[in-house]
Amino acid sequence: MAGAQVLVVDDDPTVSDVVRRYLERAGFAVTLAADGPAALAAAERRPPDLVVLDLMLPGMSGLDVCRRLRERSDVPVVMLTALGEEVDRVVGFEVGADDYVTKPFSPRELALRVQSVLRRTSPRAVPQVILADGDLRLDPDARTAARGGTPLGLTVREFDLLAHFLRHPGRAFSRADLLEQVWGWSFGDQATVTVHVRRLREKIERDPAEPTRIVTVWGVGYRFELAAAGA
Repeated sequence: MAGAQVLVVDDDPTVSDVVRRYLERAGFAVTLAADGPAALAAAERRPPDLVVLDLMLPGMSGLDVCRRLRERSDVPVVMLTALGEEVDRVVGFEVGADDYVTKPFSPRELALRVQSVLRRTSPRAVPQVILADGDLRLDPDARTAARGGTPLGLTVREFDLLAHFLRHPGRAFSRADLLEQVWGWSFGDQATVTVHVRRLREKIERDPAEPTRIVTVWGVGYRFELAAAGA
């Protein structure tokens, strides 16, 4: 992770400067942008390894910037939200954010979140087994996933969630379990898990309204069924 390029997008120069200093202290190379167009231009010139993106930007919102970034790549996005409202987090995850930090936040916590997300996308020294189920194939080392030979555009968290399910087929997990084991959070908004499960179903199920792979276990959470009929 040392030397990873982080693009910080925030219109508050004080916040940007504090975040920059903490991230640089953690060993990251940091580029700053004060609005959406500048952020997209910076990402085009030098593709970042991760984007720290404020939700409330002048002109083009953080959500719009995230959507535009997602059209180009699967770069991890950590969203900053001043309100901390559930709807902001849910919409952020809907457009492809991988994590969020609520303002006011600890710069040290943000740096740790950035490290955590990047760690999940870094190559590992020990080769990992290809995970597969029918036409679904996931390579943990290459960080690639495909269904029927067609690449799946998964965010970092979607990839990690699917890998977790594939490694533990037939086991029921509560949302709290998944939040801790996939996100690494001992507490947090469990709606985060619900949103990611819904997004995953849209990408791996034949009929997301009638899922046969990620099934709901009423009163508990979710379970992944291998070799789902008709999947």
